Amino acid sequence: MVKAIILCAGGGTRLEPLTNSKPKPMIEVCGKPCLQYHIETLKKHGITDIAINTSHFPEQIIDYFGNGSKFGVNIKYSVEKKLLGTAGALNGFPGFFDETFFVIYGDVIHNADLTEMLKQHKEKESFATLAVGEKEEISGACIIEGDKIVDFVEKPKEEISNAMANASIFIMEPEALKYIPNEGFSDYGFDIHPKITRNELVHHFKIDTFIDIGTHKGLEEAKNFLEKN
Repeated sequence: MVKAIILCAGGGTRLEPLTNSKPKPMIEVCGKPCLQYHIETLKKHGITDIAINTSHFPEQIIDYFGNGSKFGVNIKYSVEKKLLGTAGALNGFPGFFDETFFVIYGDVIHNADLTEMLKQHKEKESFATLAVGEKEEISGACIIEGDKIVDFVEKPKEEISNAMANASIFIMEPEALKYIPNEGFSDYGFDIHPKITRNELVHHFKIDTFIDIGTHKGLEEAKNFLEKN
């Protein structure tokens, strides 16, 4: 069985005033909350055990999605009184990540084929598989050699010739938890991906579309994309 965590903590300050009264994942894009697209996509690909971390207006997410039954999935929640970071968030679900699992950033609209991504991950016996794509501005640089990712640089200060952009969707094996500190703040981009890509077998999976809805410009871009698809 494959599981997933959708990262939904954070205040979404770049989207103010929209996030002054609701969490970023609950902002509607073409008639439904952004988070609902992720849940429906996971369900479509047969992934029904889902963890969601929250912090900003958590009750809105929990009240809307409940235990997930009306969406055909099972949802567990954590409420972070103090932000734990994208990797530290996993510590809010002890014992949950005992199988291969997806990590999906809740503020990214994408068109990744999760079934194909998982198939590749299993066939290549990867420790981790990161979805990547082409972007003019790369916030998370995956350094590519052949079909592997051999290094990772968060917010690079200069252009890297053999890099592709991290699409904020990835698969990991349970053994990856050994890289995440048991407590405190921990970030995938700064703390975890660099260690894993340098020390483990990590492959990339290229996708065409991944849109950060964390800005007003990105939100509009996501609306335009979903209206056409």
